[in-house]
Amino acid sequence: MSEQAPAEKPAFTIEAENGLRCPECGSERLYKDGLRYLSNGQTVQRYLCRDCGFRFSWPRAERRSPHEAKNLKSQHTITYDGCSSRVLPLLECSVEGAMSVEEKTGSGLINAGAAEASQRSQTADINGKLVEFAWWMKKQGYSDATIEGRVQILKRLVRLGANLFDPESVKDVIARQGNWSEGRRFNAIVAYTTFLQMHGLSWQPPRCRPIRKLPFIPLEAEIDQLIAGCSRKVGAFLQLLKETGMRSGEAWRLKWIDLDLANNTIRITPEKGSEPRIFKISNKLAAMLNNLPKNSERIFGSSSLRTIRRLFQRQRQRIAQKLGNPRLLNITFHTLRHWKATMEYHRTKDILYVMKVLGHKNIKNTLIYTQLVNFPGEDEFICKAARTVEEAKQLIEAGFEYVCEIENVKLFRKRKWLPGQNPGSAPVYSETPPVGLEPTTDWLTASRSTSLSYGGALFSRRFEFCRRI
Repeated sequence: MSEQAPAEKPAFTIEAENGLRCPECGSERLYKDGLRYLSNGQTVQRYLCRDCGFRFSWPRAERRSPHEAKNLKSQHTITYDGCSSRVLPLLECSVEGAMSVEEKTGSGLINAGAAEASQRSQTADINGKLVEFAWWMKKQGYSDATIEGRVQILKRLVRLGANLFDPESVKDVIARQGNWSEGRRFNAIVAYTTFLQMHGLSWQPPRCRPIRKLPFIPLEAEIDQLIAGCSRKVGAFLQLLKETGMRSGEAWRLKWIDLDLANNTIRITPEKGSEPRIFKISNKLAAMLNNLPKNSERIFGSSSLRTIRRLFQRQRQRIAQKLGNPRLLNITFHTLRHWKATMEYHRTKDILYVMKVLGHKNIKNTLIYTQLVNFPGEDEFICKAARTVEEAKQLIEAGFEYVCEIENVKLFRKRKWLPGQNPGSAPVYSETPPVGLEPTTDWLTASRSTSLSYGGALFSRRFEFCRRI
């Protein structure tokens, strides 16, 4: 018996596997998304672009124009046999009327089809320009988050009826958005200005002054509730942001080689032109990170930052509803950075130190945190006295700071509570001082200016020492 030859693959399937690209963005990263069943009984493979989400079929089927219809001028399509004397004049008038209207409009149905085709062509041209704009920003060195945000803003302006090649049209659309905040208007103006720069054009942008607001600072108990209620990956992500104050993008880019479990340290590769930093992490955070699956080069896997953010938002909604605390809905990834900076400034009152912790290059970005620490009762302290060196060491290890010496008795103090903590609860101090910045506990208490190397930058900071016995 002769073997049966394998069935030949359809031509369109072979084309789809060799060099198929998304017609929207040109990406080759595609998912197969089911079959499309045609009216003639054939099937066509459908695809979904993993980059832009565009869904399309391949090969493209030639559709019959919906405007193709029988010609009303062909009178032989109407039979007059059996018509009464009243109906016959009406038919004749309707045929003549249809013929005269078509003659006046010059085949209106064809014109409608041409207008629809022209509109589709304009939409494709705008999408092509936005793809070109995204690639131009990539070549100019903009971050992926900035590129995505500005492209989305331009798409929104187009959907609202703006013509990107007419600045007055864009101004008109922005002016009609009464529910937009000043910050959103400013972002739209910046995005469109960048688009004009790509084409070598300029415009007179509308006047807009964004209002800068003080960030929301949650209680530490609320942050801990979120960390405890979230999944393993999201919980570890939040704990990392809480202890280090790094940006969410910096945390998402962390690799396993940046984590040193032997010394409990983690190195940060900066973004937005910040300074590189290295932090000491707690045993709790080290255990949480070590328990994550190690199936990727990055600590938090191959998931995008947007995916992690959406997971957090869904889990935050569930936790806030379960605990009946709507304040949890105001906590974002960047809120933990504000919280860390506020805690560090309140603890040290050293704005240069906070600036280095956050990786800022401009101190103006750090000065905002000096306005977040004026809370009632913040100057209440617990006082302790030490008569021996051993007692002094125990107090310093407990977080107390030296004040003065009276009658051969050393006095120490510690704040009763910190911002972000409920008054009356146990004092909370930063769990993760940066490497090289933790005060040494076996030297004499004395005010001294010491130069420390931290994240590749030298800076001076005043702190207290205790004398070595």
